[in-house]
Amino acid sequence: MSYSDKFLRDILNRTKVVAVVGVSTNPLRPSYYVARYLGLKGYPVIPVNPMHSGKMLFGQTIRASLSEITEPVDMVDIFRRSEAVPEIVDEALAHLPSLKTIWMQIGVQHPQSAAKAEAQNIDVIQDRCPKIEYQRLFGELRMGGFATGIISSKL
Repeated sequence: MSYSDKFLRDILNRTKVVAVVGVSTNPLRPSYYVARYLGLKGYPVIPVNPMHSGKMLFGQTIRASLSEITEPVDMVDIFRRSEAVPEIVDEALAHLPSLKTIWMQIGVQHPQSAAKAEAQNIDVIQDRCPKIEYQRLFGELRMGGFATGIISSKL
């Protein structure tokens, strides 16, 4: 999948609240540290995982499903296998009226669900990580010595 930097940057700039589906309570798991990172960057994160429903994470109660969320959500970040995507996308489309973006993590793709969401004017990103894209687009990877292609100094 190829996405322009402008498209990704616009999504990250407009997003206010992220629901992370498949979040783990284990700090060593990518879903935990990506959700934590997004929270540290100012995005309120609503954790979703039926295995941990009712527990607290990042100051929020973990929800069993997207249908339990009552507050507005701009973006759903999916940390589940590709086979689980159709059910998640259907639930998001049915229960999150302010949804603007479905983001599927690295290794997660489902073209049919992406097309279904896009047909309802929802932006879809597949096989990418919002943490990595945020760091790349807003200059944080550069501090670690990565060539990001982003010029931060102007003459």
